[in-house]
Amino acid sequence: MTEKDKPLARHGGDRVADALAALGVPCIFTLCGGHISPILSAAKARGIRIVDVRDEVTAVFAADASARLTGRPGVAAVTAGPGISNTITALKNAQLAQSPVVLIGGAAPTALQGRGALQDIDQRPLVAPHVKRFIKIRRVADLGPAVDDAFTLACTGVPGPVFIECPVDLLYDEATIRQWYADAAGKGRSIGERMLRWYLGRHVAKMFAGSGEVASTHVHPAVPPSPAAADLRKALAALSQAKRPLMVIGSQTLAQAGQAAAIAQAIGQLGIPVYLSGMARGLMGRHHPLQMRHQRRDALREADCVVLAGVPCDFRLDYGKHIRRSARLIAVNRSARDARLNRRPDVAVIGDAGLFFLSMAQSGNLWKQRASDWQPWIAQLQARDAQRETGIDTQATVGGTMVNPVALLRLVEETAGDKALIVADGGDFVATAAYVLHPRAPLRWLDPGAFGTLGVGAGFALGAACCHPDAEVWIIFGDGACGYGLVEFDTFVRHGIPVIAIVGNDAGWTQIAREQVKMLHDDVATVLARTDYHKVATGFGAEGILVREMAEVQPALARARALARSGKPVLVNIWLDKTEFREGSLSM
Repeated sequence: MTEKDKPLARHGGDRVADALAALGVPCIFTLCGGHISPILSAAKARGIRIVDVRDEVTAVFAADASARLTGRPGVAAVTAGPGISNTITALKNAQLAQSPVVLIGGAAPTALQGRGALQDIDQRPLVAPHVKRFIKIRRVADLGPAVDDAFTLACTGVPGPVFIECPVDLLYDEATIRQWYADAAGKGRSIGERMLRWYLGRHVAKMFAGSGEVASTHVHPAVPPSPAAADLRKALAALSQAKRPLMVIGSQTLAQAGQAAAIAQAIGQLGIPVYLSGMARGLMGRHHPLQMRHQRRDALREADCVVLAGVPCDFRLDYGKHIRRSARLIAVNRSARDARLNRRPDVAVIGDAGLFFLSMAQSGNLWKQRASDWQPWIAQLQARDAQRETGIDTQATVGGTMVNPVALLRLVEETAGDKALIVADGGDFVATAAYVLHPRAPLRWLDPGAFGTLGVGAGFALGAACCHPDAEVWIIFGDGACGYGLVEFDTFVRHGIPVIAIVGNDAGWTQIAREQVKMLHDDVATVLARTDYHKVATGFGAEGILVREMAEVQPALARARALARSGKPVLVNIWLDKTEFREGSLSM
């Protein structure tokens, strides 16, 4: 038997992989590193797909997207030091979006931490502020249970990311590590060497204590927090008395992703007009009569009873000022802090927003009685929506020397398939897309969330495609944002991910420039070039298409869709005319 044919000794990476496999993890998003190699190898051996990316932040973005779309923790693994520091933006984005992500990070050997080892930094103060729990592993026997705990913690209460730190000497087999430390200790000829050998031998014994026992995986399903019955009664009473009720529903409502269809049905039964945001976009389908898309601020100022479900009163609602003071405010949120952020509600329902709607729908007779009373209010909002859509249609007809962004997005709306999953990454162009594009169904829209992070597009698309291989994945990029993720076209090609990327190229950071020039009379640092982004995609083995004028748009979109159906990722670089569609949109 050759060395290659000999079976490998069981190691700590096997324990991590066993736990992940038992939990049903389909894939791990990663960038390789020596500190985590045993985990990746063991996971691959157990049938877990390893999706390796070109930037660690992409791995966490992909895990975040997976978590949002499935309601189950998405998993990323990165190496120590700079590998972990590169993930911080994505970790914070997941935290603020309340996504259940499990990040496994490597670390320097236990006995060498703080002594200048390769990529050794104190990772806790760097990571801890951005996760629900920082789990530091000190024994091999604790690896599997830590994974179990991380999965439970990530989904319990307010969902969020959890970090597991795995020192590299816990991930290899005991014989290898004993030999490694013995070599490091020297021959043991001097008193100092003998003392060091004794210390390191004792240290290794502690690391591997109990590792001979077979660890069993205990899956503890996270139970969504149920709203209190008394709070439900208060909310029901407030809504039953309302003449102009309104609901704003956010991402947290879909923390139980598997319940999306039932939650949508329940919301429809209430008969209350609704605005959807974040992951909730698409919850009511493409064209539901109760779903409003435009003039939300005006509607909130006119409503006499407002339900905020999974949405805090942050900058998106002008810190609560969009809601009239005399209106009854019902805040439904898993987080007591978020329910009371910036404005104290009349009724605080602390619990899962999805369960709130399912409970409310049980009072079916009440909603039937109020349906006719609310119809004039609904008709008023519908008329306002229709008027705004007419205005958008008018803006789509404005001619220019290149491509009208509103007209472009109208054509994307017409071209994208019924199973299209849309990923939004960028500033001005993407914000325009949010007004024009209609998500096809629940869990078919992904955007950064409250953090407003640029650069999520490639990672989100990767995670989405791995979760839903049958979906037609579109990335709507601003030209500034696309620069963050262009390198991941290499990943798309290597892993056969046929995304369609639309780059709205207006040669600038337009959302910033519009207000900056007005206030400061200076466009400093907001000017970009009409870069050939399509050539970059081509260089990585994808297909690149350049569009400079309106007549070229429809054929280019059709070609892009055909290429994606054939299994090839494609980037369409579209030169845009400047637009004032979002004048005055910059938030603080």
